[in-house]
Amino acid sequence: MTDTTRLLNAIQHGDAQAAAELLPLVYEELRRLAAGQLANERPGQTLNATALVHEAYLRLVSHPSPEHDWDTRGHFFAAAAEAMRRILVETARRKHRLRHGGDWQRIPLDGLDAAASLPDENLLDLNEALQAFATAAPLKARLVELRFFAGLSVEDAATCLGISRATADRWWAYARAWLYDFLQKGENRKNE
Repeated sequence: MTDTTRLLNAIQHGDAQAAAELLPLVYEELRRLAAGQLANERPGQTLNATALVHEAYLRLVSHPSPEHDWDTRGHFFAAAAEAMRRILVETARRKHRLRHGGDWQRIPLDGLDAAASLPDENLLDLNEALQAFATAAPLKARLVELRFFAGLSVEDAATCLGISRATADRWWAYARAWLYDFLQKGENRKNE
């Protein structure tokens, strides 16, 4: 059993000291994961990788529960990726509230930046699609979270889910098609 796994087990059993010992062991990897998540956000984001790591880590270790079944590092990082996704979705929703300037559009003085790959409204649409997909196919939705938000390879995600690589490949193809269809239908509803 590695130090990380031992500490994760201790956290699940309520050991507050284990949470403090775990952070230095996983911090750099969590920071890379957060930086990857934020790379898909618009430039000028007020939330940085450090803040995202700290918020996600606090959510994970502050209230351990039986649903946090962290058998391996991979499971822990998958849970961290999901926590980061939820934080980013909450931030996007908060920004879209009228009292936070939700109907305003920010235009940088030096021109528009076409490099923004996933605007807040797309993140909200993706979250809605993923929630609907999780209702229809929970394990396949988990695969999407591991691949898209945790940045895991198909092989690593398959290991986390306890399925074969071939099954993960089939599920990934199906999930992408399902989500694409859902998002297209949503776009058509908006345009009507």
